Amino acid sequence: MNTYFHFLLIVLGGCLALTSCTNPSSDKDDTRPPNVILIMADDVGFEAFGSYGSTQYKTPNLDRLAREGVRFAHAYSNPLCTPSRVSIMTGKSNVRNYVDFGALTPGQYTFAHLFEEAGYATAIAGKWQLQGSNKVAGTLPAESGFDTYRLWHTPNTARPRYWTPSIEQDGRLLELSDDAYGPDVFTEYLIQFMEANQDRPFFVYYPMALVHDPFLPTPASTNREEEDIQQNFVDMVGYMDDIVGRIERAVNEMSLAEQTVLIFTSDNGTHRNIVSEFEGQEIRGAKATTIDYGNHVPLIAYAPFTGYQGEVVDDLVDFSDFLPTLADIIGAELPDSIQTDGYSFWPVISGEGASPREWVYTYYYPRPYAERLDHPFRHFEVRFAQDQRYKLYGDGRLFDLSMDIMEGTPLPLEEGSAEVAAARLKLQSALDAFPEHGEMLPDSVHNRK
Repeated sequence: MNTYFHFLLIVLGGCLALTSCTNPSSDKDDTRPPNVILIMADDVGFEAFGSYGSTQYKTPNLDRLAREGVRFAHAYSNPLCTPSRVSIMTGKSNVRNYVDFGALTPGQYTFAHLFEEAGYATAIAGKWQLQGSNKVAGTLPAESGFDTYRLWHTPNTARPRYWTPSIEQDGRLLELSDDAYGPDVFTEYLIQFMEANQDRPFFVYYPMALVHDPFLPTPASTNREEEDIQQNFVDMVGYMDDIVGRIERAVNEMSLAEQTVLIFTSDNGTHRNIVSEFEGQEIRGAKATTIDYGNHVPLIAYAPFTGYQGEVVDDLVDFSDFLPTLADIIGAELPDSIQTDGYSFWPVISGEGASPREWVYTYYYPRPYAERLDHPFRHFEVRFAQDQRYKLYGDGRLFDLSMDIMEGTPLPLEEGSAEVAAARLKLQSALDAFPEHGEMLPDSVHNRK
């Protein structure tokens, strides 16, 4: 045999034996549980992402992760930031443990505790906003299962979150330059944390400051003096996407892509002052309202080691689903004492199954103690259940979202369609499965108008 071909056969045989020459997932260490990165943007609905159909906003990094991962078409948060943050961290509907805006009541079990118990290094950076209100005690980040943090909106920080920001790290305020940009300060910290802990499993939670108002130019803006809020919002969405790309590149540079699950979502819909072009329509942001644009959010999951990619799924996801999903990803058991309202959507991400959800339930009462009747984000106590098409409120109003996305005209109670009757029955059963009022609220605050 020709010496060259004999050598080539030996090399090919070695590659086949090792599999690393042909198997793209061979870098995964099956003895180590995966790292998890959870990124939650602030105040941006599904209509602002290219993978969801937007041509106005540029989100190339997230669009690629959606193409190479799984994109959920029906993910729902709560309509406002603190309620969503409480639910996503604790795996509970707000009806069970939400008390007031700005507060995560003490003693709550969070997903960071889950990772801490599993031996993970844990870090959080970005926006906290859970330290308490004038009426209710809250929780500090160090009490929530995080080894380390770099955060804005803690008791020690001042107002700015973007330029010349006020940021606290592990109990001390940072001394930052006048041209420091908060989102960069958070991102650099998390990348440094991952680099320092790349030899062990880590959990990163990044509740971003972007793209919440004030709407200001970013470091990448063409005009750093721009005052048009619509243009600045476009730039902020683009910078948010760039940050996601930076984090993913850092994971790749550490050769951890095959060991890492990256999940991206948002805490609620877009600010009401923003109008977006979407599928030939102009959509006004509906943050803090209960119509679809108030809590219909993006959800993109990227886990290359599963080999499952390019999927758009209609499975319903609720923010209470994140805690059981994260437990499922790392093969951990939730404590018996923890009651969760969620279901794992890891089987959907991994391509091994579907979510059992037939409906999503939402309880919304963001400021129970608010005295100002004109507060823009004040809302009366309300609850609703929905599936991909129908939405039923606790007062009996039923809407067909496929024809009435703005919820202008409820379906008649005597509607004769068998499909509508079945939807009403199913969603009423969902409402009946939860308390009518917040379990931790005193009777005196219920339904304050």
